[in-house]
Amino acid sequence: QVQLVESGGDSVQAGGSLRLACAASGITYSGTSMGWFRQAPGKEREAVAAIYTGGGIPSYADSVKGRFTVSQDNAKTILYLQMNALKPEDTAVYYCAARPGRLYGGRLGDPENYNFWGQGTQVTVSS
Repeated sequence: QVQLVESGGDSVQAGGSLRLACAASGITYSGTSMGWFRQAPGKEREAVAAIYTGGGIPSYADSVKGRFTVSQDNAKTILYLQMNALKPEDTAVYYCAARPGRLYGGRLGDPENYNFWGQGTQVTVSS
């Protein structure tokens, strides 16, 4: 049974930092496309960052480039999202998602291509 468990969400002031973690189990971690997505109230779920765990360059949404960094601990099968210089518009529920195999190009950032999802963790950034 695949499980993705996010943690690290919190309330911070603008300019602050948070690190989210996604602990994955039940999947072959190496060789999986994994992504961070977020959904703010009244808005559609959007991609934040994604990576193929078997190697490759992470992709980022334009809105977070230079501020967010995705990384992984293959030994512990944990995906991280380091978020710096947070803005109020980053406020959302952040979800971790996984899909066995490699997604290429725009498919990596499309939530429709992911099979497994975590329960989400709330990030609130106040001005």
